[in-house]
Amino acid sequence: MAFKIGLLGLGTVGTGTAQILLDSNGRNPLLEEIEIYRVGVRSLDKARTVQLPDGLVTTDLESIVQDPEVDIVVEVMGGLEPARSLMLKAIANGKHIVTANKAAIARYGDEIFTAANAAGVYVMLEAAVGGGIPVIQPLKQSLGGNRIHSVIGIVNGTTNYILTRMQTEGGSFKDILADAQKLGYAEADPTADVDGLDAGDKIAILASLAFGGRIKLQDVYCEGISQIGAADIAYAEKLGFTIKLLAVAKRDTPSHLSVRVHPSLVPKTHPLASISGVYNAILVEGEPIGQVMFYGRGAGAGPTASAVVSDILNIAAVLKAEKASSQHKSESKIENSKSKIESLHPLLSCSHQEYCAIAPMEELVTRFYARFLTKDRPGVIGKLGTSFGNHSVSLESVVQTGFQDELAEIVVVTHDVREGNFRHALEEIRNLEAIDSIPSILRVL
Repeated sequence: MAFKIGLLGLGTVGTGTAQILLDSNGRNPLLEEIEIYRVGVRSLDKARTVQLPDGLVTTDLESIVQDPEVDIVVEVMGGLEPARSLMLKAIANGKHIVTANKAAIARYGDEIFTAANAAGVYVMLEAAVGGGIPVIQPLKQSLGGNRIHSVIGIVNGTTNYILTRMQTEGGSFKDILADAQKLGYAEADPTADVDGLDAGDKIAILASLAFGGRIKLQDVYCEGISQIGAADIAYAEKLGFTIKLLAVAKRDTPSHLSVRVHPSLVPKTHPLASISGVYNAILVEGEPIGQVMFYGRGAGAGPTASAVVSDILNIAAVLKAEKASSQHKSESKIENSKSKIESLHPLLSCSHQEYCAIAPMEELVTRFYARFLTKDRPGVIGKLGTSFGNHSVSLESVVQTGFQDELAEIVVVTHDVREGNFRHALEEIRNLEAIDSIPSILRVL
């Protein structure tokens, strides 16, 4: 008997998913037992690049999540609503869920997973982070025997593309963003990407898996790349760094995590420094494995659909095994096991219920890069050093690099320092008469 799919959405990812499911030749043989049963779309008039049998496509999405014939609901619509409500209704009707919706999971994951556990169904989300990069299931399964110390990733292709071009061409953020929009790499409203919000959703999901607890999205610090100028790219190059937007989840103390998104100066010797263009990479460090990195295209029809189908296969394999083990039971028991299995597979389900404690950003210990514009007067560097020293900020280097519109430009790199101390020092420095502005403040990995 085929496993029947209710597909919600037939855009880029939905189309890619349908194409894989309709062409199983040369792929996993289990795909031959998976059937696209119904497809939900917003409009029937839109031209489609995938051919589906007559009668499959409908605008009545609720009928799909309530259809007793549907085994797995695949949500690739995106957005918060009606995606959230449809997933919850599908769960209430005993359907397993596969989703690529990182925004809905990051915001409503606690509600969705609680409902799924109570209903005895799976919610699978490999496609929600990193496109086709297999990182969700490795964190849940392959790396499950490790004590994870950190997950650090470049998880937004738009910002990585912009920063890569700023580095290689020396262009401005504004001009390269406009080009990225023309090429389709950035949305007309790029806020979620360039302000770090998209990466924030993704690192919340990864942190939850890596550290075995739920994450409150409002506790994830997000900072974007719009303040980075060509001067910062050039100085980073001179200092032996490249600038990347990093999503970081790290156990800083036994009881607290640090979960954050912000641009960082990355040493050129670091594995993430060479990740360019629209590519994504996620570096996991744990004990005893050490470092392992997942790399690939972070978006697009093919890569994301690949991750969606892998989740469908995982659920289908478990359902098939469950049906095989139920053959000795009565016909009614076999039918009941179709949409709800009696015991969730511990390596596929979400079992954690508690929330992780997230340390405030002022407690973060890291290095900083700061660029100052100052009036050209004697003793300015000394005054900077004094203000930093007043707040226990140790300086690794202080360089006066030149002039910008008759203002001296001074670049400072610190040793490891508590962020709260660094911010207090900056407050004092801003009040110095010789300081015109502080155009850039960046953390150093």
